[in-house]
Amino acid sequence: MNGLGTRSRPRKETTGTVSHRTIALDAGNYDLKFWNGAGHPRAIRSMRFQLPQGRDPVRYSDQSPLIELPDGTRYHFGTQAYKYRRQQQTVVENKVDLARLHLYACLESERDEEMSQFPLHVYASTPDPSRNADTIKSQLLGMHEFKRNGIPFRITVEHVEVEREGIGAYRYAQQLGLIPDSGYTIVVDIGGGTWLTRLIDAEGDVIDENVMDRGGSYELATAISFDRRLIDALGTTVDPAIVMDGFKSGHTYADTGLSWSLWLEEYLDPWFKGIFQTIKAQYTPYMPRVTRFLVTGGSSHLIAERLAGRKLFAVMPDPQFANVRGLYPVAEGWQLCMTTK
Repeated sequence: MNGLGTRSRPRKETTGTVSHRTIALDAGNYDLKFWNGAGHPRAIRSMRFQLPQGRDPVRYSDQSPLIELPDGTRYHFGTQAYKYRRQQQTVVENKVDLARLHLYACLESERDEEMSQFPLHVYASTPDPSRNADTIKSQLLGMHEFKRNGIPFRITVEHVEVEREGIGAYRYAQQLGLIPDSGYTIVVDIGGGTWLTRLIDAEGDVIDENVMDRGGSYELATAISFDRRLIDALGTTVDPAIVMDGFKSGHTYADTGLSWSLWLEEYLDPWFKGIFQTIKAQYTPYMPRVTRFLVTGGSSHLIAERLAGRKLFAVMPDPQFANVRGLYPVAEGWQLCMTTK
């Protein structure tokens, strides 16, 4: 792929008076993760419903925002979209084309603001920047006007950086001391729609990589959705998106109480083996120099138990938000305090 050899250095953001806001945005196929550098990163379920002009919205909130464009088009994001008859799932779309809408969904207003008006710097990621970075930048740079939960926004995006997905997690792992100071690290980022790997040397250079456009947890959920045991118990077709939700809530299907936990292993084992057999095949020449497998991404919890106690493996804490934390610019003082072990 293009762009190999790019160094994954922590960025610096100048200190002093800040005249703009900054947001790190990891727009995933399952959820939209974002962080302004304070508190805990937030997430919005990556689905939406486009409301007809004559339709009133259901209740909206910061976790499930209502976006209105200047032409009157309205989109309801997040889990509240389940309350409409049909939803649009990002996992089956090209999320690059949705960069502008995803940014709007993730821009929260300050308390008691009647109008949110500010310059903005955006730090985003995509699986393949060489293919998608220019498209994302063209959507985001410049002036934007919209309403979020009824509050008018007028923002000017002055600066956009687009990084490889997974590099943010590597940078955050450095801050946590999870990256050895010698040898190569393989970042394994398992998401909702995709999974990817980056081979990174001790200097932070990406020397090889692989992006699988499919094969994330949506593929696992789709396989489970065709199982007769679940279909027959439910009495109708199974929605893979709801199965994906179940991966984070006891492997149950919505509020039905139906569970696939007793036979999950039949699907999880080949899914897991397929990922790591692909990794082994690609990186065999480098394996003698690999000192860490860094496992991250919103779906990595599905395999965390399998990797527990394995010497070379480290599963990121709070892996859903590891990438977005590392995307946010590191203040110079913190950068100087970063350690590795």
